[in-house]
Amino acid sequence: MEIGIVGKPNVGKSTFFNACTHGAAEMANYPFTTIASNTGVTYVTAPCPCTEFNVVCEPRNARCVSGVRLVPTTIIDVAGIVPGAHEGKGLGNQFLDDIRRASVLIHVVDASGSTDEGGNPVNKGAHDPLEDVAFLEREIDLWFASVFSRHWEKVSRKIALTNKNIFQVVAENFSGIGIGEEDVHGAVKDAGLDPERPRVWTEDDITSFAMHIRTRTKPIVIAANKADIADDDQIAALQKGARNVVPVSAGAELLLRKARDASLIDYVPGESDFSITGDVSQKQGEALERVRAIMRRWGSTGVQSCINTAVFDILDRIVVYPVENEKRLCDGKGAVLPDALLLRRGATPMDLAEKIHSDIAKNYIYALNVRTNRRIAEDCELCSGDIIKIASAAR
Repeated sequence: MEIGIVGKPNVGKSTFFNACTHGAAEMANYPFTTIASNTGVTYVTAPCPCTEFNVVCEPRNARCVSGVRLVPTTIIDVAGIVPGAHEGKGLGNQFLDDIRRASVLIHVVDASGSTDEGGNPVNKGAHDPLEDVAFLEREIDLWFASVFSRHWEKVSRKIALTNKNIFQVVAENFSGIGIGEEDVHGAVKDAGLDPERPRVWTEDDITSFAMHIRTRTKPIVIAANKADIADDDQIAALQKGARNVVPVSAGAELLLRKARDASLIDYVPGESDFSITGDVSQKQGEALERVRAIMRRWGSTGVQSCINTAVFDILDRIVVYPVENEKRLCDGKGAVLPDALLLRRGATPMDLAEKIHSDIAKNYIYALNVRTNRRIAEDCELCSGDIIKIASAAR
């Protein structure tokens, strides 16, 4: 699973990326600072059972901060997009190849309207960020449509010559851009197209099909960046005109992460406040108070909210804690609550076993819900926060 950070140049994508990964993506106030995509690790946040069970956890794949577990996932800072990207303009080909890998997109927009369509600075409010929302969706739609159109004759001929249906053939031929049979079935239905006669689909039909494929395979969260300088009505207009809009100040979040790493503050990503614990200069204190004002205005800096929304709400994932010893909540080496794993909602103990290791799944014996101390069926649906022991004949 990968999250793609997308948007036109100079809206704060790299700042957002650095804020949620503490990476080293180049940042500057001019278009196309990001030439090549940057890949890093970010984290969703979930309650850690260590507080509930009053134990000291020993995370292996992430940290635990004040009872909040940071669960890792991959994130890509994609090169900026400009009009005509689907035709290869700007860094269009690279952009589209990068987003092909993403399960969900976070579209960073300049909510203050101070960046034009090409990524150049303009006066605040001179540009409508809703145009950027529509533009990105349109470019991806046209890209999908162009890919389908180039191969549609061959695909439709294959359907006519075999016993396979359109859902199978399209999924097989376009699996490289992340399309499955369920996606094709839903898109055909949503577009109102005849699945029995794909050879008579028009260019408009293919474009409509492409749009519905995009909404299913590339869901989008809008990071309304620069919310610290945007007016309330600008944010409200964005939230009215688009779905999944989160007010964000990536710069404020990056400052907090750096201050935390310098032991100047205690801060849990996504929280609404922080506490100063180190010796800060007057200038540092003033900067932190400006950030605090932003957090009071919007509830947080918004960066962690975007990540959590993308993973938990859009991709519908849950967090599960596997252990080997149900009494001590540890693995075979004695590490307490070492792992927190992301699974799709509806996952079962057998899915968890497969996630841990294929040999564990092949030699599966039973699963135990640690909280209830009861065995559960291998097809039982797990819940977020579950602590599960998988008994297996494999080591």
